[in-house]
Amino acid sequence: MSSDFPLSHEQLCELVKKFPTPFYLYDENAIRENMRYFTKAFSIFPRFREHFAVKALPNPYILKILAEEGCGTDCSSLPELILSDAAGIEGEKVMFTSNETPAAEFQYAYEHGNICNLDDITHIPFLKESLGGKFPELICFRYNPGPLKKGGNAIIGKPEEAKYGLTREQLFEAYQKCRALGAKRFGLHTMVASNELNPEFFIDTAKIVFELCVTLKKEYDIRIEFVDLGGGVGIPYKPDQKKVDLDYVAKGIRALYDSMIVPAGLDPLGIYWECGRPITGPYGWLITTAIHEKHIYRDYIGVDACMADLMRPGMYGAYHEVTVSGKENAPKDQVYDVVGSLCENCDKFAVQRPLPKIERGDIVIIHDAGAHGRAMGFNYNGKLRCGEILMRPDGTFKEIRRRETIDDYFATLDMQGVKSFS
Repeated sequence: MSSDFPLSHEQLCELVKKFPTPFYLYDENAIRENMRYFTKAFSIFPRFREHFAVKALPNPYILKILAEEGCGTDCSSLPELILSDAAGIEGEKVMFTSNETPAAEFQYAYEHGNICNLDDITHIPFLKESLGGKFPELICFRYNPGPLKKGGNAIIGKPEEAKYGLTREQLFEAYQKCRALGAKRFGLHTMVASNELNPEFFIDTAKIVFELCVTLKKEYDIRIEFVDLGGGVGIPYKPDQKKVDLDYVAKGIRALYDSMIVPAGLDPLGIYWECGRPITGPYGWLITTAIHEKHIYRDYIGVDACMADLMRPGMYGAYHEVTVSGKENAPKDQVYDVVGSLCENCDKFAVQRPLPKIERGDIVIIHDAGAHGRAMGFNYNGKLRCGEILMRPDGTFKEIRRRETIDDYFATLDMQGVKSFS
């Protein structure tokens, strides 16, 4: 579990009176402090910027907080680009890392001065066509190292099996094609893991990317002005896991920078990241209430949240720590499956988890849900997605997304027209 819950039992009970469960709670002060730690670790580079992955927590309030801490954004769709604009994050502070991208979305990114990070060599002529024959001065490509990069996990998979990015040979060809089309500035990006906790993994990734930068300069006279090392930095969801030491990662990458980038005449080279999970993940919690219990072949606790609110456990078998408010020090002498109401048997937040005895009405806290939580919600079974609450540094609370209503669910349906349909 990455962080302690910031409210006492009494404070949480009062909050639930105002905002009925389920809802997400985020700690603004902790997110700010965490972003400052990230920035300080990588301040040893001449140029550094974190482009927060909007997909992790697409809320303009959160993005505005991170913008105030110097963040840009990494976007993968038009709505995410619009959210960045709403938060005041503009121009080259926005990286548009999409795949299978519609023309209109490339047009928006180009018109707003965002960095287009292309996912395939065939996107070069598509981009030019999308822009009516124009072409960006600054272009970036996503590199897929294939079997050169060992590792990967169930979320992205092995690099050679992933749908993302260009091969090494395609990359060399792509930069030359773009230069011929008028591009004058170049970036390089890779993203080959998700929720990785081994710090050596990121240092090794930097070595692969730096080697490409040196080769591009030496053999093709292409000067890369920044590298985006992607995201993938994990958080310790389980109590026995350790947080990634970003100071160690930064120093390891800096040693490679000094031995590879500086001698090649590529200094200063921007070092970018597009992390989401390690920025907000530990500082968001899904708050839910126990409303049922069931005792058959196993003992079950039914809560008022479901997989439609947090799908990671059902989708990936992901672990999230679960605590019961007010019973943090009680003996964990019961074993439960903690489940939601979705008509899917994988709708389980915890499986055979030792927990204190849970009564109807107990408030259950699902930890480390501040990234890829509410963002991955859905409406299957007609479920209505929960809202989001921000705890401000002064201890007050702001509803930054209201919970969905039945009217929201029916908003795209012609409920009146169906009555006369035949």
